[in-house]
Amino acid sequence: MSDVYILGISAFYHDSAASLIKNGEIIAAIQEERFTRKKGDADFPINAIRECLKIGNIDISNLDYIVFYDKPILKFDRILASYIHTAPKGLLSFLKAVPLWLKSKLWTEDEIKKKLKYKKNVLFTEHHQSHAASAFFPSPFNEAAIITVDGAGEWTTTTIGIGKENKIKLLKKINFPHSLGLLYSAFTYYCGFRVNSGEYKLMGLAPYGEPKYLDIIKKELITINEDGSYLLNEKYFDYISGLRMINKKFEKLFGREALPPDKKPDQFYMDIAASIQAVFDEILVKIAREAKKIIGLDNLCLAGGVALNCVSNSKILFEKIFKKIWIQPASGDAGGALGSALYVYYHYLNNRRVADNINDFQKGSYLGNEYSNEEIENSLKRFGAKYKKVTEEELIEIISSEIANKKVIGWFQGRMEFGPRALGARSILGDARDPDMQSVMNLKIKFRESFRPFAPSVLEDYAKEYFEIDIPSPYMLLVAQVKKDKLIEVDKSGKKGLDLLKLKRSIIPAITHVDNSARLQTVNQKTNPLYYKLIKRFYEKTGCPVIINTSFNVRGEPIVCSPVDAYYCFMGTNIDILAIGNFILYKEEQPEIKDLKKWKKTLIKD
Repeated sequence: MSDVYILGISAFYHDSAASLIKNGEIIAAIQEERFTRKKGDADFPINAIRECLKIGNIDISNLDYIVFYDKPILKFDRILASYIHTAPKGLLSFLKAVPLWLKSKLWTEDEIKKKLKYKKNVLFTEHHQSHAASAFFPSPFNEAAIITVDGAGEWTTTTIGIGKENKIKLLKKINFPHSLGLLYSAFTYYCGFRVNSGEYKLMGLAPYGEPKYLDIIKKELITINEDGSYLLNEKYFDYISGLRMINKKFEKLFGREALPPDKKPDQFYMDIAASIQAVFDEILVKIAREAKKIIGLDNLCLAGGVALNCVSNSKILFEKIFKKIWIQPASGDAGGALGSALYVYYHYLNNRRVADNINDFQKGSYLGNEYSNEEIENSLKRFGAKYKKVTEEELIEIISSEIANKKVIGWFQGRMEFGPRALGARSILGDARDPDMQSVMNLKIKFRESFRPFAPSVLEDYAKEYFEIDIPSPYMLLVAQVKKDKLIEVDKSGKKGLDLLKLKRSIIPAITHVDNSARLQTVNQKTNPLYYKLIKRFYEKTGCPVIINTSFNVRGEPIVCSPVDAYYCFMGTNIDILAIGNFILYKEEQPEIKDLKKWKKTLIKD
């Protein structure tokens, strides 16, 4: 029997991506932004496609199927219906959007065939089918309940479904304009952050506030039912037909205008963030309970952009509604490229799927491209960089010591991660024990807001000693409280908001958020042996099995992809040392880069 190759594509909205599977095995999955350096790039993912084919060692002619992650005609139907529903309001938005659809988006199949010179038919899955497939098929489960929540697909915004063996069935759904994802994005916008990228900031801001506006939100903006279904009050929002997420009525309701971008949020906006996060948590727990009631299984899979809200994910976990939870690391639209390909292979083509309920099929999400030492060295020579080539053992020994010496490390190793989280392949690393490291890394390296928390990477075997969690969290999609015996008693009297940042709350203060939580990644030897060795060696030197792990990029920039990207980021920030392949570079030894200012100007504030 010949091999079956399927290419999945997501494009034209945000976070375009491509994935390649072979006989159901995930060969590659990559976001287009990594190549174009345009954060959230929505363009056709031609570079990601080329790289997927290169990794698979095939060309277009070897593909049996190409599948697109949603159905444009249904989405266009929703857009037209929405404008008709709100007419004559939204004329400006209508005139802006519809020509784009008529020019290209409605002709997605023709676009794919033309750009790729592909002669076979292109298949289409529905948006939430793609999300559900991306959650279930890579999971370790033979059967599971599935929840997908996002802004909007074609019409659907929320689903409850079931996955069994090689089949998926969506049983219950909520349709646009009622959208939990868009509700959260509306508050993201209101708090001064960029929609489709600033939701993480809103989540990070929430612990600095109190949910003082919870009752107002539940009374005026959303009706929440016991089964987790909900209805939004359309009169407060402008996303249906306008060019803003919210309108003046929304701002009047809370008594303040939307915070301008790049303006520091005060206590009011912190309380707003805490309030919407509380609503979010409540609804998602109710949806999970309803899924348990309908499906009756012990396993849960999550996907859709909302599944990147690790706080809400953890609320579901700690309520013990399900025994086991698996979350797609690329839960947003990028993951739709993977889900659509898997849906065709298993559900459409009816191929057999065998799962052991222990090991997933995501390969640690290290599904991107990688560079040989030869390729890395050629890139470094281009800059006249000063570097030292070392063995793997020397690399581990040196870098673990430098982290212990409070140095900030650019870590570029192996295959790039798929999804928005750096998982120890394209990461910036630091000492979690250093109380100054959070502010240093935020302001001097990431060039971002001081309140943003950093995530810990912890050896899987020691996670229970440091955090209140009893399951692995390999994809940094769960939060857990730092263990009480690792906390330090602090005097919070008279302190609120960002003043709380200055308090040392635990023996690993750089990753302990103001509510004593951490968004953790558990690291095992199987999925990333080199990263595991590094943390283990650090543990042997210091007695601490935890280090800081944040994405290798600066604000407004996608995670670095190539050695060139890594070197620019290294030189354009206060990163002390670059560990790239088998090469170590020290900042003070490097020559100046003439076009470094040009690189900084290309960064888009998010």
